[in-house]
Amino acid sequence: MNIEMYIDILCRLLDSIRRKLPEKLRTNSWFLLHDNAPSHRSVMVKVFLTKSNVTTLEQLPHSPDLSAVDVYLLYRLKSALKGRRFYDATDIVKNAKEELKRFS
Repeated sequence: MNIEMYIDILCRLLDSIRRKLPEKLRTNSWFLLHDNAPSHRSVMVKVFLTKSNVTTLEQLPHSPDLSAVDVYLLYRLKSALKGRRFYDATDIVKNAKEELKRFS
């Protein structure tokens, strides 16, 4: 994809968010998930996103089985359960499900 075309798409996305979800845009409480496409990694796109105050989640380059969303979710879950001790695997699953419900 042409980089200028992708920046135009991002402009339309920001306009749409501005119209439909102004609170999300104003508080910067949303993320843009980027994979490793060359247009997503370009300096022009990164500069545009920085100037537009857009927070991005980058796809890890050597993790074909996990998307960035999975990595982000697993990090939050791991952090929430860190330092706690569990009796058995059933206890781990129960506590993990409770934490995941809190994230939504």
